[in-house]
Amino acid sequence: MARTAVLPHATRVGPDEVDRASLTALADQDDPVQLLARTSDRREIELPSALSRVLRAAVQDLLDGHTVLILSLETSLSPNEAAELLGISRPFLLDLIADGRIPAERLPGSSHRVLRLSDLLAFQADRERRGAARRAIMDIVEDEDLPY
Repeated sequence: MARTAVLPHATRVGPDEVDRASLTALADQDDPVQLLARTSDRREIELPSALSRVLRAAVQDLLDGHTVLILSLETSLSPNEAAELLGISRPFLLDLIADGRIPAERLPGSSHRVLRLSDLLAFQADRERRGAARRAIMDIVEDEDLPY
């Protein structure tokens, strides 16, 4: 059975000027927000606080003009999807996998691999940390007028 792509089917929510006032009102709340869902028969169900935290994060991203993509951290991505998500080429991603810098699993009975979203995000965070450290070192070298 062929594996279907994950990213095209993920839930995407983009910023919309029509919603800006309600998003701003939500973002301005200092106290925890209680979420209620109203069913078709008018019953109200209190939603878990975890959803409130997700909502607050999404609200801020939308107000910043970013599109929000909703995926589980356990989502498995193909190398093509992983490379697209990281903004790198597929061959470079395959080199990172071969070097053991990003873990990947082979699909049973196949040469194809999948990567967990959580592993990709950990790699990306580590890459950003290393880049920030390199920039800090370069700033010190330039500020102190050291030869390099």
